[in-house]
Amino acid sequence: MAIVVCHAGSASNPAHTDGPSQACDAGLARIAQGEGALEAVVTATRWLEDDERFNAGTGSNLRLDGKTIQMDASCMTSDGAFGAVAVIERVKNPIDVARRVLATPHILLAGDGATAFARECGFGEFDPTTSGAQQRLRAVVRAGQLGEWSRDGLEGVWNYEIPLREALGGDTVGSVAWDGETFAGALSSGGTTTVLRGRVGDVPLPGCGLYVGERGAVAATGDGEPIARSLLAFRCYAQLKRGRTPAQVVEWGLNQLAESVDVGLIVAHRSGFAGGARHGMAWHGRSGLP
Repeated sequence: MAIVVCHAGSASNPAHTDGPSQACDAGLARIAQGEGALEAVVTATRWLEDDERFNAGTGSNLRLDGKTIQMDASCMTSDGAFGAVAVIERVKNPIDVARRVLATPHILLAGDGATAFARECGFGEFDPTTSGAQQRLRAVVRAGQLGEWSRDGLEGVWNYEIPLREALGGDTVGSVAWDGETFAGALSSGGTTTVLRGRVGDVPLPGCGLYVGERGAVAATGDGEPIARSLLAFRCYAQLKRGRTPAQVVEWGLNQLAESVDVGLIVAHRSGFAGGARHGMAWHGRSGLP
């Protein structure tokens, strides 16, 4: 029995579950065609990158300069192989570049080097800026979010038509899969508006946003720095190894960070899958014959 689970990012609109559902179908189709879990999660994550509703690829967030979009992506398999890109610019599908890095001796390429590598691999110039990204940036700047407001305080009085969490953009999209023999996971993120240029989140750091081993696969999403500092994905995987069910691992993981932290998780195991988030999340899991 094959399994594919996809999420559209912590705080993504649960009404947009059609996106992760279609991504799951695309991933399972690759397994049905004889491809493995790695190709399934890369295909599923690429599907989510191409959906402008989600903060990855074409849906990525602009930074405060109104021009810069820097993206992170990673993929990992249960044999320990890991490939990632960080702060890559002007590519359509960062997950495809991360997949290429996985085939090199390196685990992470960053910045201009990652973009140059993408060009050498045949990935052409692409501007991911959308009208949605520009609208979200305007909402954040108009609200003066970098002023004296805390995020919780601003959320309590937010009076714009676009919800605050939508204005800030969703978070990392991701996929995990089991093909009957191996596990794999993939993440992609368009980053956060209110960060410095060059900021790297949890996505391309092994064991932070993503960890895959012989017992299963874990993908996290949410506030990158707290997730990275806590090595959340690796620690959740350790709970999976200790015998917790996927649902128990999700519940455990969501309780590991301060209540103010935005966080979501998806988990795949031979026995099944689970997902959840503190502030809602569009996610979907599906199993089927490989």
